[in-house]
Amino acid sequence: MLFRLKLQSMFTEVFGLGRAAALSAIVLILAVLALGIFLFFYLKPPSTITIISGPEGSAFRRTAERYAQILKRNGVNLKILPSEGSGDNIKKLSDPLSKVDVGFVQSGVNNGVKTDKLVSLGSISYQPLFVFYSSASHMDLLSQLIGKRVAVGELGSGTHTLSLTLLAANGIEPGGPTKLLEMDSNQAAEAILKGKVDAVFLMGDSVSTALIRQLLNTPFIRLFSFIQAAAYTRRITYLNKITLPRGSIDFGKDTPADDVFLLAPTVELIARENLHPALTDLLIEAAQEVHSAAGLLRRKGEFPAPIEQEIRISGEA
Repeated sequence: MLFRLKLQSMFTEVFGLGRAAALSAIVLILAVLALGIFLFFYLKPPSTITIISGPEGSAFRRTAERYAQILKRNGVNLKILPSEGSGDNIKKLSDPLSKVDVGFVQSGVNNGVKTDKLVSLGSISYQPLFVFYSSASHMDLLSQLIGKRVAVGELGSGTHTLSLTLLAANGIEPGGPTKLLEMDSNQAAEAILKGKVDAVFLMGDSVSTALIRQLLNTPFIRLFSFIQAAAYTRRITYLNKITLPRGSIDFGKDTPADDVFLLAPTVELIARENLHPALTDLLIEAAQEVHSAAGLLRRKGEFPAPIEQEIRISGEA
């Protein structure tokens, strides 16, 4: 009470305000201060956010762990959830009941999923598809898999979605003469190594780098080269043609022995549309630190990039 009277007296003497005007000015200033304090704490970005990544050992999981280290420097804790891959990620991101803020999603897996409340923070990398097959001779066309046993990835993974799309384009559908087997990457690799399947489709959202190297170095297993890659990218527009150069895996062993043409969708960093702008900035900074360097399958500065696929690019991004 005494403070209010002193403040009122000061306004009256300094600004020449009447008693009622001085009182109104005090109330207005206090209201603005209260609003400012409220907005400061209400709009302050959360200190913990949740990212959905991929299976243990996958490229998605390793990338999430690097993001976590970078965000920690800025006082933000990144909680990492495992998943079955891109298909699982987009479903959880679009589900308002799941407590997921951001995740990695391979382009082309959004069919049937409502994504109007999601935004893309940009494409962060290519996600190459590796098709390994067991044969004494080279195979040039996917249609040559008709009648064989093919592991098409685990249900819910980006591998599963893309492999069925490519096989369908070659006349291979579920229920036909080709036996399409749903299994995870480890099961698929074990199956082809033991001769239980003839070919496997693998992608980085659900397979470890060590497993890819093991298959590349197994004598009787070959890596399929998409000689029709340019045509595929015209028909399936979210795909890109990339080249795995000869010897790039192992110079001494000359692995692979020839240039290999691969198909690759891009991986997008997808977030809920209400993600705090400050966290958007931090995630993009993390993406720049992790993905901007040159790599085996990308040029320096190629990623991250504001390439819009099925989900709109965030205004903040």
